Amino acid sequence: MATVTLHGNPFETVGNLPAVGSKAPAFTLAGADLSDLTLASLAGKRVVLNIFPSIDTPTCATSVREFNAKAASLNNVAVVCISADLPFALGRFCGAEGISNVSVGSTFRSSFGADYGVAFKTGPLTKLLSRAVVVVDTDGKVLFTEQVAETGDEPNYAAALKVLG
Repeated sequence: MATVTLHGNPFETVGNLPAVGSKAPAFTLAGADLSDLTLASLAGKRVVLNIFPSIDTPTCATSVREFNAKAASLNNVAVVCISADLPFALGRFCGAEGISNVSVGSTFRSSFGADYGVAFKTGPLTKLLSRAVVVVDTDGKVLFTEQVAETGDEPNYAAALKVLG
């Protein structure tokens, strides 16, 4: 398990991110329209998984905006923004913000948090997702991971996108 902080207070996740070079775990998320969004449905694309606790926090919202802006210039890349928020909240946020270059996925009926090791195990955000980024190649191999140490901090966008180079 990983230890991350929230406002400097340490909390544990249920596991660790998949190792770079390993096969990314399969997943099924609920899209904004409640349809299934799977890793298999993104086959042939490079995939950026932007993982965060809730769209209703400033840092999480910023990460979705940033990846949306950066995704517009990327070829053969799908960015999926993932949280435990209900699909309706994710869709409402994207609609209100004019966000159209990323997909959103809710874990509300999924084991994604456990499968990727990002669900909080302890603390006030237990069962929500810790802030992380996973980049997957077209063949399903993990190219990059970042478990953000302080939940209130943004991910390293440049490092995540550099592997797509």
